[in-house]
Amino acid sequence: MNRLAGELSPYLQQHAKNPVDWYPWGPEALERARREDKPILLSIGYSACHWCHVMERESFENDAIARTMNEWFVNVKVDREERPDLDQVYQLVVQLMGRSGGWPLTVFLTPDQRPFFGGTYFPPVDRYGMPGFPKILQGVWEAYRARRGEIDEQAGEITRAIADVQGRAGEKSAEISPDSIAAAARMLAARFDDVHGGFGQRPKFPNTMALEVLLRAGDVARVRKALGAMRAGGIWDHLGGGFHRYSTDERWLVPHFEKMLYDNALLLRLYADAWRVTGDPLFAQTARAIAAYVAREMTSPEGGFYATQDADSDGDEGKFFVWTPAEVDAACGEDAEAARVAKTAFDVTDAGNFEHGGATVLSTPASMDEVAATLSMPRAAVEAALERARARMFKAREARVKPFRDEKILASWNGLMAGALASAGAALGEPSMVAAAERALSFVQDKLVVRAGAGEARVLRHVKDGVARGPGFLDDHAFVADAALDVYEATGDPRWVTLADTLAAAIRGHFYDAATRGFHFSPDDGEAILVRPRDPFDHAVPGAGSIASQVLLRLGALVDPAMAEPAEQAVEALAGAAAENPLAMSVTVGLVDRLARGSVDIVVVGPRDADAVRALVREAHKAPLIDRTIAWLDPMDPASVEACKVLAEGKPSQGEATAYVCRGRTCSLPIRDARELALALRSPS
Repeated sequence: MNRLAGELSPYLQQHAKNPVDWYPWGPEALERARREDKPILLSIGYSACHWCHVMERESFENDAIARTMNEWFVNVKVDREERPDLDQVYQLVVQLMGRSGGWPLTVFLTPDQRPFFGGTYFPPVDRYGMPGFPKILQGVWEAYRARRGEIDEQAGEITRAIADVQGRAGEKSAEISPDSIAAAARMLAARFDDVHGGFGQRPKFPNTMALEVLLRAGDVARVRKALGAMRAGGIWDHLGGGFHRYSTDERWLVPHFEKMLYDNALLLRLYADAWRVTGDPLFAQTARAIAAYVAREMTSPEGGFYATQDADSDGDEGKFFVWTPAEVDAACGEDAEAARVAKTAFDVTDAGNFEHGGATVLSTPASMDEVAATLSMPRAAVEAALERARARMFKAREARVKPFRDEKILASWNGLMAGALASAGAALGEPSMVAAAERALSFVQDKLVVRAGAGEARVLRHVKDGVARGPGFLDDHAFVADAALDVYEATGDPRWVTLADTLAAAIRGHFYDAATRGFHFSPDDGEAILVRPRDPFDHAVPGAGSIASQVLLRLGALVDPAMAEPAEQAVEALAGAAAENPLAMSVTVGLVDRLARGSVDIVVVGPRDADAVRALVREAHKAPLIDRTIAWLDPMDPASVEACKVLAEGKPSQGEATAYVCRGRTCSLPIRDARELALALRSPS
């Protein structure tokens, strides 16, 4: 066992038995590199990363390669989910060298942390035009010893380039215009795959934030195309629910099988938003199925949400999820009709569609009517038989070796999922989803939120096995604060506004830079690394600065208009860059549109436990409005008034449940009927 055995991270623990003398990131490794004047071999990955596992089996478990690493380098392993700040900085090395970033990330540093060479996965021998890892190690070591001056010069150039990129990241001001959303939607439509749905070709990611822009802009047909294709494809788990990470082909058929909490949070919110606009029952059913998957597979006994599920099981990628015709027959047992329907509906054939011969990734390429016609059966009989088959196949699958689950509970990702559950549950009328959101957020508040002085709180990064660890970054603070506002809007409990307010104080005080009108990813009192990262772009998750701006805008509408000022400045500073690259800055595009067109504020007056109040709130949540503020105002409860004091002004109790719809500075007359409120919210003015 090496030094990683004592770490909390499951990813680091996976490498604890490697013959490599791994260090976790920290002063011990950095001091040894300085003392012995050895280069640092920094390897960054995460527990559900397939190619991380491959490189471990091929290289890090190879005794000869490990001896070379131990003799020539100080070897440092980092879980990118624990330390996204390091990952952000050192991913730039590979990108500045003209290569695609990703994981595993392999970067070589001087003892003072300056990078001079990097890549991602390296094979154990020369393969596919890639140099073998031993050759890389030898070349780096010989250059470090024989051409140290060149190494130091290159490290200096790369470090300066990183600082330059970080210093001007995304900055390009532009006018805030109501036309911005239409222009962004046109650019996204030009990159849309109108044949298969989604953006680009292979590999194909869900790009949920870009689809939200299209939905906001009214391009409902393309959003329907993408969501329908994903739901029918193999990227969707047709037995257990939930989405896999991405599709390896352009048809959404064969996925990379890992499941990430954040992907499912973003897709849950998107499917619920699309249901609000279209009323399509498939979208509502998908949202509910994601929530059910999260409740079953990804929720800790205390209510927090686990991070990931692996792509591999029993040594093979996808083995848990794929099927042969014989396996379907065996699972369905004596119910031959169920087996026949399942093989037709899920397109399970002898040839298969996966890399392992004869195995099939389940998908539903044909509609139920087409399956019924193929089998000469009534549609109702087909649907009943398929449900029987699905239940039996799921039970049989549960007996297989399950993929590894990373049980870290990350503050930021829990914020994404809690917010999505609260918003979707309130829209769909699913109290259990809202309750799960509130329970998770309570867990995060109890385990990871630390009071840091009057009116301010800080968020730690994650908790595992009851032990919480920091540091907490901008995404932790922003995503949790945003979720708190979602849970407030779903429940009316004013304590969640208080939580968001205290986290917003930390965001403004420790992450916002008034001089540059932007947000740093790490706090001003955090560990000093190569550069203090700034990243306004969306990646697999929304840009942390964008969500921080969203939180401040939402609190500005509820609590104090002055809170919105830093957000307005930050959005204005990025508006030009977002207009030029809406795929990479989709959340910022939405914020530009929010500033240009304003939000709709719905104030519901009355005791929050009253049935009439809840009926009005339900209509507010169901309305197809992306930018909304829902305020619960009980004039008899001081905490309720304080939570929405901006919107409370001029809205006294009418003696019965009453709603006001406010656009800009103008509010409607009192509305007391839920159907009347629904009509008012669908009206453009």
